[in-house]
Amino acid sequence: MRLIVFDCDGTLVDSQAGIVACAQAAFRAEGLPPPPAEAIRRIVGLSLTQAMQELAAVPDPTLGVRLAEHYKAAVHAHRAAPDFHEPLFPGARELLHALRERDLVLGVATGKAMRGLRFVLEHHGLEDYFATLQTADLHPSKPHPAMLRAAMAETGVDAGATMLIGDTTYDILMARAAEALPVGVSWGNHRAHELTAAGAVRVLDRFDELHELLP
Repeated sequence: MRLIVFDCDGTLVDSQAGIVACAQAAFRAEGLPPPPAEAIRRIVGLSLTQAMQELAAVPDPTLGVRLAEHYKAAVHAHRAAPDFHEPLFPGARELLHALRERDLVLGVATGKAMRGLRFVLEHHGLEDYFATLQTADLHPSKPHPAMLRAAMAETGVDAGATMLIGDTTYDILMARAAEALPVGVSWGNHRAHELTAAGAVRVLDRFDELHELLP
């Protein structure tokens, strides 16, 4: 492996509580009953408008757009709150440092917009770790392989030397479609058995287990 691409929410960053709260706030702002947390977890990783449309499960094509705008407003308020807290998962920073020390190329492919991703990286002091950043406002939503293919093209690494690490079936299916190595994590938004069924070659229970997959 030469290129290791990470998903963000649910893989590197424990943002589940904030995503659930902001999605529920978006539905309330539209005068709709808020969806349950489990339903919201299922759509994490999709591009925002598509995720909101799937949560709403109604044919109105403009509803997802309106809900997405409400969600953005809720996220802004959430991040501005004095008790804002979205930590990295245990071992994430140590793993990124170890991979960089080994001269591996690192990237991110996320359902976030670029502005949101840059906020997260700056918040955690990770801006200098990644050679390529691919986001849902620049590409089709996962599981379309465009994000991962763009990461490979930008870094000059072919699919056979690329690994994708993510917490949802969308991540695993994206990696398979791009012919990269798909690796799941067990602490995110989709269950380990779902990741395996989608084609993950391994589901990590701890970040340091990744070293077992690297020569």
